Amino acid sequence: MKKEIRPLLTLFGLLVVITGVIYPVLVTGLSQAFFPFQANGSLVQQNNKVVGSELIGQDFTGDKYFWGRPSATSGQPYNAFDSENLTGSSGSNLGPLSQTLVDSVQDRVNFLKEVDPGNPLLIPIDLVTASGSGLDPHISVSAAIYQIPRIARSRGMNVAEVKALVDQYTDNRQFGILGEPRVNVLMLNLALDGIK
Repeated sequence: MKKEIRPLLTLFGLLVVITGVIYPVLVTGLSQAFFPFQANGSLVQQNNKVVGSELIGQDFTGDKYFWGRPSATSGQPYNAFDSENLTGSSGSNLGPLSQTLVDSVQDRVNFLKEVDPGNPLLIPIDLVTASGSGLDPHISVSAAIYQIPRIARSRGMNVAEVKALVDQYTDNRQFGILGEPRVNVLMLNLALDGIK
């Protein structure tokens, strides 16, 4: 029995050291050395204060801001910088035949039509459906374009000025082939606030 337990415990100890100590230290060290901004959460600072992350969706509610995707987290997207409202990642887990999903999408459509009744554009799907994780920091270009008239009106700006800003903050496909063009809501709203 001792002959069998000793190699087992030795192997277990070796694997704990490799996978629990050496590998995490190596990966953490490499990420800090080569990708420190990303490894530390891609935090965005203004006036030496963290205002958000490029990787995590933030909750914007005012008419003068672009709105991100709805979130299935409790009332607001994950916000790592407010420990009282820390909600974490959460999907709704509602299927296409769920009446709750249909009702929530219809409520969001009605809300968007109510806040911008003169908008003739079709409402993009990502403005009425929650993201899978509740963390998406991006919206589609069409979702940003849909919101331009409301934002221009509420900020007293020209529609063309807001459109130019959307174009400036549109990220192209990754490596030119992966995904779709998208707009980071936090970065766009910070740019809007920076306009005097």
